This record gives sequence, C-alpha cells and structure tokens, in this order.
Amino acid sequence: MILAVTFSCAPASSETLIITNQGSNDISVLDPMDQEWNARVAIPGEPAGVAVSPELGAVFIVSPGSKTLTRLSLGDLEIQTTLQLAGGPIGVAVDPSRRRAFVSDWYNARIWVIDLSDPTALRVAGELETGSAPAGLDVSADGRFLASADRDADQVSLFDADRLTLIRRIPVGERPFGLRFLPDGRLATADVGSNAVTLLDPRSGATLGKVPTGERPYCVAFAGHRGFVSNQYGDSVTVFDTRTLAVIATLPVGEYPEGIDVSPDGRRIYVANWFSNSVTVIDTDTLMVLDELETGDGPRALGRFVVP
Repeated sequence: MILAVTFSCAPASSETLIITNQGSNDISVLDPMDQEWNARVAIPGEPAGVAVSPELGAVFIVSPGSKTLTRLSLGDLEIQTTLQLAGGPIGVAVDPSRRRAFVSDWYNARIWVIDLSDPTALRVAGELETGSAPAGLDVSADGRFLASADRDADQVSLFDADRLTLIRRIPVGERPFGLRFLPDGRLATADVGSNAVTLLDPRSGATLGKVPTGERPYCVAFAGHRGFVSNQYGDSVTVFDTRTLAVIATLPVGEYPEGIDVSPDGRRIYVANWFSNSVTVIDTDTLMVLDELETGDGPRALGRFVVP
C-alpha cells in the first residue's frame, strides 16, 4: 500500500527508518517498535541513496534510474521538490548548518554541491572533482570534512566542507564503496575488493589500521566503541572494537545486506537486506538479532536513514 504519512500518527518510538526500495520504486517508513506500522511512499526512478536531516526537517533521496534528487518533508513525507541531474547520481550526504547537500556522480568522477536554502527548489551550486566512480559520501559530525569513497580509484577524496576545496586523496583498500565518520572523528571505508575496513585519520591522512570483514563489505556504522559492517556476499555483519580493531563477532542477517545505520541512543543497528526485502535489527550491547522488519522490494538504504 502506498500511503501519505504523518509521523505524529505513528506509535510512540525512539526513531523512524526511511528505507529506499530500488525494486518497488518507493520508500518504506518503518517504526521498529511496531511491525504493524509500515507505510510506503512512492518514489520513482529506482531510489537508492538516502540522507535524513532532522535539522532541516527533510529527507533527500537519490534515484539513479531517473537521475533525480528528491526532497521530502519529514513532517508528512510529501515531496517538496526534485532536481534532475546528469550522469550517475548515487550517494547523498547533507551539511545542515550550511544548507548544502552533496550527491556523488558514479559516471563522471564528481560531487554535485546542492544549495538547500530554498525548501521549494534545489539548485546545483558547484561541483567537486573526485576519483573514478565515487559512491558513498559522509560529512563529519563537526562539519569540518566531506569524504567520498572513490571506488575505482581505491581512494578517499577528502574536502574542506566549508570552503569546498580538496584537502587530500587518501589510498585505501580495493574498491571502497561505503564510508562513515566515527564519533571520535576518524574515518572508515568498507573496501569491497579487499574484504576489509580501512581506518583513517582525516586530519593527517594517515592509515590507522585495517579490519578483516566478511565477503564484499558494503558499508559501516558505529555504536559506542563498536563498528558494524554489512557483508553483501556473507549475508552477515562483522562487529569489531574501534579501539583495538579486533573482530568481536560475525552476525547472520538477511540476504545481501547493504545499507546500515544506528539508532540515536546507540542501542540498535539497522541493516537493509537487498535480496531479503527486510531490515535486521541488532542489539549493540548483546549482539543479538532482535527483529526482522519487512520492506518493499530491493531495499538499498545507502546513507543515513534513521530519523530521531
């Protein structure tokens, strides 16, 4: 069922999940505390990338099939505006303090800088050059850095998020796809071709270590002193200690896990399983699988998809 939705009508819970379903051309709006509450909102063009921004009261969806960036209101998930992009848009991240979004262009080695100052219109304000096939994007919590995982260049492009200037290119493992800043400011990439996560210091550009994962790691999220990595071919999540970089556990999840994010209180990890049409819920303390939430067809959820 495709529904319009207002969050105030949902059962009380600590967060809501916005999951992009590439196969069914919609998003699933999930309440992890109530499986009966599952709305669907139509988004054409095979949506994949997602970035929620509570500060701006908006969610941003990238549809690679139609080459479109869509802005929706977080209040009712009504579409506010769309922007047509050329090339191969896939990843998206938001810098709310400067009212900017960033969208990676898989085919043309660049990032679009999108002006968000007008909620009713999206405008390309500039472009940043990356390495080949940029995928995942993230902005550091302090707003200092923008990072791009340049898959076919085996590197990260690191930019000054304020001045929009290149700081450095940092070599990582083979074919990095997803990446995420840690709460302490470090940066981690999921290296698909190396079956590893690379930890970086964005201030110096130094490589701090590597963590072995399952087969084809897609993305990584963090809770407390633990990292969680979705392994596409392993149907699993690798858990590691962010202080020692030692692997703690490998947890079974759904088939072909991709997008991964954390609850605001750090107590739950959510994993979108592309082939299982589900989201796995993991307790970050006990490392037990708590639940499996149904989604639409082909959930990707590349980016930050948890709404506090």
